[in-house]
Amino acid sequence: MSLKSIFAIPFAKLATKKVYKWANKPFQTQEKVFQKLIADAKQTAFGKDHDFENIKTYEDFKKRVKVSDYEGLKPYVDRIVLGEQDVLWPGKPLYFAKTSGTTSGAKYIPITKESMPTHIKAARNALLFYILEKKDASFVDGKMIFLQGNPVLEDKNGIQLGRLSGIVAHFVPNYLLKNRLPSWETNCIEDWDTKVNAIVDETIDENMTVISGIPSWVQMYFEKLIAKTGKPIAEIFPNFNFFVYGGVNFEPYKNKFESLIGKKIDYVELYPASEGFIAYQDSQTAPGMLLQLNSGIFYEFIPATEFYDENPTRISIKEVRLGVNYVIILNTNAGLWGYNIGDTVEFTSLQPYRIKVTGRIKHFISAFGEHVIGKEVEKALKDSIKDTAINISEFTVAPQVNPESGLPYHEWFIEFENEPENLDDFTQKVDDSMQAQNIYYQDLIAGKVLRTLVIRKVKKGGFHEYMKSIGKFGGQNKIPQLSDNRKIADVLQNFLIE
Repeated sequence: MSLKSIFAIPFAKLATKKVYKWANKPFQTQEKVFQKLIADAKQTAFGKDHDFENIKTYEDFKKRVKVSDYEGLKPYVDRIVLGEQDVLWPGKPLYFAKTSGTTSGAKYIPITKESMPTHIKAARNALLFYILEKKDASFVDGKMIFLQGNPVLEDKNGIQLGRLSGIVAHFVPNYLLKNRLPSWETNCIEDWDTKVNAIVDETIDENMTVISGIPSWVQMYFEKLIAKTGKPIAEIFPNFNFFVYGGVNFEPYKNKFESLIGKKIDYVELYPASEGFIAYQDSQTAPGMLLQLNSGIFYEFIPATEFYDENPTRISIKEVRLGVNYVIILNTNAGLWGYNIGDTVEFTSLQPYRIKVTGRIKHFISAFGEHVIGKEVEKALKDSIKDTAINISEFTVAPQVNPESGLPYHEWFIEFENEPENLDDFTQKVDDSMQAQNIYYQDLIAGKVLRTLVIRKVKKGGFHEYMKSIGKFGGQNKIPQLSDNRKIADVLQNFLIE
């Protein structure tokens, strides 16, 4: 046992005590963050344009700052990209996190000297909570891996530009540097398939204790390890006992993961975004992730059912309720104001405030007024594979509005690792769960506006082939799990089992 593992538990006690100190005073914590954000940004271009000088309360703020997205803030971001200072936040950002945009191409999300430490601290604290709960820090003596983007950064008018995971790679604490894999050289490989093969070679004989990344890409890594050794992951890495992930709901993938690993393990969920590190799992028993109220982010929430209304309800943490699907809005010490990142969340606890991600406000199906959301689709699959040997590698759902014959339907594209013995029975189970969750969907089925859903089997590796075909094959790219159009579905027709 090393000194690192010996001192990790008392350090975890100290760190978690500090977290619960602010978590137990949520309103005061958020008010303090709010006042500091306004005070610090008064003399910025955005602050002057929106009269921050006269903002004293949240009500004042709502009157002056509209909810927006990247397109709304883009004129300000463009000024920063060109080299201007004091635009959204004092000075210039340390970095731009480059993400994929929709209408404007690449997005440049500012990361400042004030916001960068919150990304690192939150990820660290997630591990410390796990250490304290398990009373075991032995994993710090092993090797750790995070499947991430290229850490090589570009220069954009004096500001470093790269993927968030590539930027974060520069901030691994010194005490973990010797434990980190893969090597810098391997992390810099651009081609994802080549990169994963290199990671397999570097890690196959190591004592891997922590593995982290987006589930679909870690799954690819696991499959390559198994193909090379003929052994389950638990035999290759006997001291690997928990998986750290973020970006998607893990439940539909859980059966598949545990079959690859060969034993039950723990999971730690994170909610990192380029715009800020929003939440992390602080308990293996309590559902949801602890909302980061003390990390330079002032949160707002809009009920998802009202989001597209002319005057939707817009509230702070004080007014949220359990069981409501909210669009989450950020105001941050990186200079994002009234910023809709596109995610929807639901509170699982109000003491302390914990959330779960339920989907994307733009990722829904409402071709007939059913407004099916990601959470419902994920639960339907979870319900249907429970206590079975069925494993799902990947999936997405889209409406089929104009079928060649019969009524319209929802079309589910699923890549099975282990298929159901009877696809019709499985399909009915999924549809029954959907109807039980969504009264509008149920009414459309009963009223013969829709027929029950149809499942298309995607060939093994089909989703990876699809991602390659659209130029998005890599560790930070995710398949939307549902959409209100046929853009993905029509291309996936090329990757079905005939």
